[in-house]
Parts: sequence; C-alpha cells; structure tokens
Amino acid sequence: MSNIYAFLLSFLAGISTVIGSLIIFIDKKKSNRVVVYALSFAAGVMISVSLTDLLPNAYKLILWYKDSILKLLFTLIFMVIGIIISMTIDKYVPDYNNKDSRGLYKIGIISMIAIIIHNIPEGIATFITSSTNIKLGITLSIAIALHNIPEGISIAVPIYHATNNKKKAIIYSFISGMSEILGSILAFIFLKPIINNTIMGSLYAIIAGIMLHISIYELIPTSYNKGPLKEVLLGFMIGFIIMVVSHLLI
Repeated sequence: MSNIYAFLLSFLAGISTVIGSLIIFIDKKKSNRVVVYALSFAAGVMISVSLTDLLPNAYKLILWYKDSILKLLFTLIFMVIGIIISMTIDKYVPDYNNKDSRGLYKIGIISMIAIIIHNIPEGIATFITSSTNIKLGITLSIAIALHNIPEGISIAVPIYHATNNKKKAIIYSFISGMSEILGSILAFIFLKPIINNTIMGSLYAIIAGIMLHISIYELIPTSYNKGPLKEVLLGFMIGFIIMVVSHLLI
C-alpha cells in the first residue's frame, strides 16, 4: 500500500507542471511582455534550484566520507558535464520554422529536456521517501509541486509563442511532469536496492550544469532581447524568491 501512495504522490507532484502551462490561456494576445516575464522567471527558478538545492546536495552526497576538496572537485566536474550536455542539445535541436519566434521553440524544447532530467531524480526521491515515511513524502511532494508550476510555465510559453499551438504546449509540459512517474518506476523496479549517495549527488550536479547553461545562455539573453532590463530583473527575482520559499517548505 505504501508503494501505491508513493506513486500517487509522484503523479500529483508531476502533474502540477500542467497547472503552470495554463498561463497560455491568459496570454491571448501573445504579448512580448508575457515572454519576457516567463523566460526571466524560468531563469530565476532554474538558477535558484541549481544554487540553493542541486549543487549543495550534490556536494553533500558525492563521496560523503571524503575530504571537502575532493568533494568540491567532483561536484564541479559533474556540473561541467551537465553544461556540455546542454551545449550539445542546444547544437542539435533545430529552431522552429517561424522567423518571428526565432529561438523560442528551441528554448521550450531544451527546457523540457532539462526539466525531464531534473524530474527523474525528484521522482526517485519522492518514491523512496514516501514509501518509507508517508508524512515526509507528502511534505516533499507539496514542495516539488510548487516548484513544478513555474517549470510548466518555462516550457509552455515559449512553445506556444513559437507554434501558436496550445495543445502542443500543454502536452510538452505534461510530458516533463510525468518524468516524475518515470523516476518512481525506476526506483521501484531497479534503483531502490542499489541507489547510493554518490550516484544521486552526481545526477544533481549534472542537472545543475544543464539548468545554469540554459538560464545564462538561452533564457536571460532571449528575455532581454524582447523587453526592458527592469522587467527581466523583476521576473528573475520573482522566480528566484518563489523557489527559495518552496525549498523552505521541504
């Protein structure tokens, strides 16, 4: 029965990305301001997650019994691997065929891939935690759901503006959220007996590298190209602060 509850909590945490994607129904005029705020907000979310959650946890988990210099070195190595992965994805994901939405489709796809990779370990963590401590699992799931909402925004808005297709934007957000369930399935079938701190820490550092690259190289420059700096900064700060608050709830 505990496994059923664990799967259910993972599903509820994951499906919250679709809640974020519903912002496209408010954005009827496809305003540039919505893109500016959505992309800078997403950058704030991703950088906050990377700096306040993923990298600290990676450092704590990788080679937890070794000295701090070695732990820091391996954390940075895996973060760089994540940056290289993101650069590779960026190189081979094509822009959508719409010169007025140049780059937005790519940003949406890369964000979706990064969030899928990010959500799989979250699904693993949610399943393992919930199957052993349901109260802690509920708390963790609520926090994950809160920060999955802006992740849904970061996928849906650029996809919608590039393709003018609400259905596609929502489906892509849904797919990214359901990777939480994939993480739970992997934990249930394969990983629960063999997962260790170093593996989880390495994954966190790689994900952080991917998210930092997307934010600094794609989201912030595109947002700034489409709107004034003050709106970019405001969207970024709102995203950053919301994620810090959601982490405090864990």
